[in-house]
Amino acid sequence: MAYDVIVIGSGPGGYVAAIRASQLGFKTAVVERENLGGICLNWGCIPTKALLKTAQVFEYTQHSKDYGITVSDAKVEFDAVIKRSRGVADKMSRGVQFLMKKNKIDVLMGNGKLKAKGQVEVTDKDGKATVYDAKHIILATGARARELPNLKIDGKNVIGYREAMVLPQQPKSMIVVGSGAIGVEFAYFYATLGTKVTIVEFLPRIVPVEDEDISKELEKIYKKKGIDIMTNASVEAVEATGNGVKAKVKTQTGEITLEADVVLSAVGIAANIENIGLEGLGIKTDKGRVLVDKYYQTNVPGVYAIGDMVPGQALAHVASKEGIVCVEAIAYNEKKYAHKPETIDYMNIPGCTYCAPEIASVGYTEKAAKEAGYEVKVGKFPFSASGKASAAGATEGFVKVIFDAKYGEWLGTHMIGANVTEIIAETVVARKLETTYQEVLDSIHPHPTMSESVKDAIEVAYGEAIHL
Repeated sequence: MAYDVIVIGSGPGGYVAAIRASQLGFKTAVVERENLGGICLNWGCIPTKALLKTAQVFEYTQHSKDYGITVSDAKVEFDAVIKRSRGVADKMSRGVQFLMKKNKIDVLMGNGKLKAKGQVEVTDKDGKATVYDAKHIILATGARARELPNLKIDGKNVIGYREAMVLPQQPKSMIVVGSGAIGVEFAYFYATLGTKVTIVEFLPRIVPVEDEDISKELEKIYKKKGIDIMTNASVEAVEATGNGVKAKVKTQTGEITLEADVVLSAVGIAANIENIGLEGLGIKTDKGRVLVDKYYQTNVPGVYAIGDMVPGQALAHVASKEGIVCVEAIAYNEKKYAHKPETIDYMNIPGCTYCAPEIASVGYTEKAAKEAGYEVKVGKFPFSASGKASAAGATEGFVKVIFDAKYGEWLGTHMIGANVTEIIAETVVARKLETTYQEVLDSIHPHPTMSESVKDAIEVAYGEAIHL
């Protein structure tokens, strides 16, 4: 029962690391306590996108006359909506099962724990514990919904993202606490299907990690959709009533009480670092995350950690790349790989939020670029001036680009609009290649597309706007 590599956790960090390890000639096993694919495939990235697509389709029916089509009596069958989402998740999880078999990776179902250096103990659902030896152990246990002390998730009155995906019936009203990606995505989904939604955000603006212009635009659009937004506010207590909940909300002008069917807590995530044997091996942590070097080795040789449980952006694509870098570094040290892998540039990680309109960004915000000492050139191109956007009936939003005025370095891009998550990669690749503004303008973009708006925004930044 010995392996070269054992990965604990089969999310987008864990299963990708396991596949890459197998490709490089390591005898590999992956430990999973619930479903292959982890939270992302089963309870996060994938099933939420299925829900959001349903909301988008329903929104199309409500505005079908704008396209010259009459749709009458469109109704939401909430249980069917949930069933479709779960079906998509199940299909993706089965896909990971196929990949494990294809790559000859053993799947060990149960709770994985570091037993000793070079040993993993797996306890199955019946309580039977088996110890496996491994030269290299990669921790990829992910994260869960964070709970505030005064906002405990009970699964009924206060729910987390998992419960929000499988509610037995659609609530008439909902309070969403937190306006990061999870909060605004669920706010859009439920509001579009007819739920009265109120967003309560502790910070001064919604989607607070985004550029300020993005926050302002989304707030304006959401209010137009009928979503109430309270910033600089916090839910202090939640009390169950016969018909739902009462939430005491502290604002800058005093305390008010909101009533709703349910409260969705979307205040971030907490890494799953408990009960996996870190303390027994003396593995160092800080602020709830496992500390690692640039190749993801912990302070204990032979034990590594990747994904949401280590410092850095808690995103599926980040976890996947960390897993690959980690395994390739191990393989290089064992002469199974020709070169040391390049380390990740965490300043060039794209972030995507799949509400409608979508949000996509990478690099510096305008404020961060100025605070870093750059003199900047900023260009902003509204989709209202895009032919493709007008034809699609999707003119909300804009593309905003930020360049270093001195050398023409592409510092950041921030977009809000239809399908912008599909076009952010141009900026990521261009920044990786250290492309200047002129090289992008010299690259012919297809017309009519939403993606050419990136080029149009750069033209605005440099005073060469054609279509504005």
